Parts: sequence; structure tokens; C-alpha cells
Amino acid sequence: MTSRNKSGLGTRTGKLAKGGDQVSELTASRLSVYLRCLNTLDAAGVKAVSSRTLAEQFHLNAAQIRKDLAYFGEFGVRGVGYYVRELKRHLRVILGLDRTVRVAVVGAGNLGLALADYPGFRQEGFEIVAMFDTDRGKVGRKSRTGVRIIDMAEFRKVVKRENINIVVLAVPAAAAQDVANVAVASGIRALLNFSPGTLKVPPGVKLKNVDLTVSLESLSFFLARGESDEEEA
Repeated sequence: MTSRNKSGLGTRTGKLAKGGDQVSELTASRLSVYLRCLNTLDAAGVKAVSSRTLAEQFHLNAAQIRKDLAYFGEFGVRGVGYYVRELKRHLRVILGLDRTVRVAVVGAGNLGLALADYPGFRQEGFEIVAMFDTDRGKVGRKSRTGVRIIDMAEFRKVVKRENINIVVLAVPAAAAQDVANVAVASGIRALLNFSPGTLKVPPGVKLKNVDLTVSLESLSFFLARGESDEEEA
């Protein structure tokens, strides 16, 4: 079934609900990239854009853009392309950003505090509502932007009271699995882990790992290869 909205963009109703679980993580990541690009175009006053222009301007693949978007609906208009603001709105709904996503950070060290105070999260619909730590010297204090640091013993109660959706782990590696277990037992189904090492979570819980050391080592490898190639030449 196809409906037509006020802007003239056609959308296949029920497409997301029917196919959402089959969307690959790579596709979801590309949708997020498209949204960033559209934000840039909207800020520049661009009203409509074709997949070709979008691809050329942001070094993307036009065919891939069309394929990814077609999975969720018929958003393009012949002879026009995509209306920037309308496509932004649709992508935000697809990515679940049409509502405020409530986030808690566990670990009130330098990294945890930096994450809690990062303004970009709020701009994209992610609200850091609480921080947790076991250090009594930190409990009761606030981050620079006013996020309160709460005793980890209160975690389950606060998660329920604040309707927290995502938990960010910024704790030492030795504590990460225990924190993940507590979060899962408290009903959390989405974890973002900044701690090194591998964590285990049950089916139905989504875990994303961000290992800064691995990323730096990858960059170091790139630099080392470049120096090696220069020496051989």
C-alpha cells in the first residue's frame, strides 16, 4: 500500500515494521551518514537533492543511497530528487530519533565525564540523564553540564524511574562485564561499551564496542606502512 503525504513524497506504509528486523547494521550505519549529510544541506538552505548530487558532494554511492532508502519507502520525486527536510524527518523516524533517547553513563572518570558533557548527543536527541560510579568521593557530585553522579547501588531503581534506554560503559576492563550484567538484569537492551575486551550479553541485547586503542593502533599501522614504503622506494 502506498500513501502520498503533503510534500508529494510517496511512502510505503508498514514497510519499516515489516522489514526492520532484517536491516543490516551496515545499512543502519549508512542511514545515519545520510542523515548527517542532509543536516548539512538543510543548514545551507538546500531544499531538494538528487541521489547523484548527494553522492558526489559527500563521497557516497548514488546507487547504494537509492537502494537503502527504497527498502523503507518511495521517498524520491521524479525530476526533483529528495526533499531535504522531509527525508530528514523520515530518517529520524526510521532511526528512532523522533523521540528523546534517554542515556546513562557508568563510570565518572575523565572519559565518562567527557561523554556526559558532549553537546552533540543532545542535539541529535540523546539525553544523558544520569551517571553512575562506585567511588564515594564522586557520588553526589555533578558533571560540568549538571549530570548527577549516582551510587551504582541505586542503578536498577534509577533506570526504572528515569526510563533509561541506553547505557554507556566507561569503566575499567575488569569491571565491564559485571556492569553489563547489572544493566541487562535491570532491563537495559542496548549497551555502548568503551572498555577494552570482549563482553557477553544474552540474545535480545544489542552491544556496540568502541575500542579507542584499537583505532589508534590501526592509525599507527597506517603510518608505519607509509614510512616502510618510503624507505623501500
